[in-house]
Amino acid sequence: MSDTHDSVNWSFEKQCLRVVEALQKNGFTANYYQDSQGAARHILKEAETATTIGMGGSHSVGDLNLKERFREMGKELLVPKGPGNTPEQAMEIRRKQLTSDLFLCGTNAVTLSGCLVNIDNTGNRVGAMMFGPRKVIVVAGRNKIVAGSIEDAIRRVKDKASPPNARRLEFDTPCASTGFCADCSSPQRICRIISIMERKPARTDVQVLVVNQDMGY
Repeated sequence: MSDTHDSVNWSFEKQCLRVVEALQKNGFTANYYQDSQGAARHILKEAETATTIGMGGSHSVGDLNLKERFREMGKELLVPKGPGNTPEQAMEIRRKQLTSDLFLCGTNAVTLSGCLVNIDNTGNRVGAMMFGPRKVIVVAGRNKIVAGSIEDAIRRVKDKASPPNARRLEFDTPCASTGFCADCSSPQRICRIISIMERKPARTDVQVLVVNQDMGY
């Protein structure tokens, strides 16, 4: 491992630890992990007491490759875009996620002050993050850290996360073609709901796993 790599990891580690401290001050349960394997082990342990587990389209969570492990544990997975699901079935699964024992998701941005900032199209993810599931675990890679304000975090989402997400979903939006946010009025606009969690919701157990590794968009 090069000196440059070590120095970059050290710098990101300091940022991650600062975010964890800020999240804890804001009432969240927050943990730091050096890599995604540590986060995966944490989630598997928390999943032991869950019967139903909701998972959205988060790449941060998807890259942990936990679905098969959950099936081996006998868990009921609530995944809207499962093989063969019709749009109606997918919507019903999204509703069921709101009352799951464990809901797993990523976050589009997390500020150094410990705020989670997300932008949704449908709203099922941000809805479940706030209320409904017995436990929520949010995975935040180091690339999601924003040193500035809430406005900077929103800008980060629109500039860095939304264009590749729109392209992945094959939405007909300007950003899916150009790679740049146009604050469009497209019928398939992906940025419709902005969620800012300044403190842990009063009635929801929310854990945030901050990982010293780039994860998701």
